[in-house]
Amino acid sequence: MLFAGMKEPEKAPVLVVLHQAHSTAGRVGLRLIARGHRLDIRRPRFGDALPETLAGHAGAVVFGGPMSANDDDDYIHSETDWMRVPLAENAPLLGLCLGAQMLARHLGSEVSRHPQDEVEVGYYPLRATAVGRRMMAWPDYVHHFHREGFDLPRGATLLAEGDVFQNQAFSYGQAAFAIQFHIELTMAMVGRWTRSIGNPDPRPGAQPADAHFTGRALHDWKTMRFLETFLDYWLANDPRL
Repeated sequence: MLFAGMKEPEKAPVLVVLHQAHSTAGRVGLRLIARGHRLDIRRPRFGDALPETLAGHAGAVVFGGPMSANDDDDYIHSETDWMRVPLAENAPLLGLCLGAQMLARHLGSEVSRHPQDEVEVGYYPLRATAVGRRMMAWPDYVHHFHREGFDLPRGATLLAEGDVFQNQAFSYGQAAFAIQFHIELTMAMVGRWTRSIGNPDPRPGAQPADAHFTGRALHDWKTMRFLETFLDYWLANDPRL
């Protein structure tokens, strides 16, 4: 109970790991800030160190990027290895797209291209598994921008599936989650990303730029609703509390 003149205790920051100089935490960052969390932004690719413990953080979110989790760059290896820190401490960990693939690799699974070299670039169907549905309501169409997918790690629980890349989301333990699709996209981010797309995109399965905006108009409200529910679940499900 707070008395007059007392302030709410300051919430711990959330570690945000980004992979490009211009990248932001997007809508995920905005919704975390709205919940009272400061963002501790690190870019290991450009020399930022990652913390040796998450004892002072509410959790960590590792975002995406155009690189591959299979690349041989030092920062890819160090980020992937670093995931042992939140896993060992049962700290909330969320991997998005590349971050999800890094988590899968850390847990011993392969990250690879589609057998027919198909990609997911645009909006594609999503199906929650029975476990995923018991957890929360999931959107039925989501935005993707990737050419690789991950195998389900041993000991992980599949939460959502897709048609092109089957494994779309999993949990590991109580506090670690991997999501292949993009829940962080703002309209500005969609505009930046689609400027890189040829029309038509020559990659098998890719959707043209205008389909990204049409898909957003039709389906983004479902992703936004999911994001709000998921972040509350993720932060409240901290085994350390």
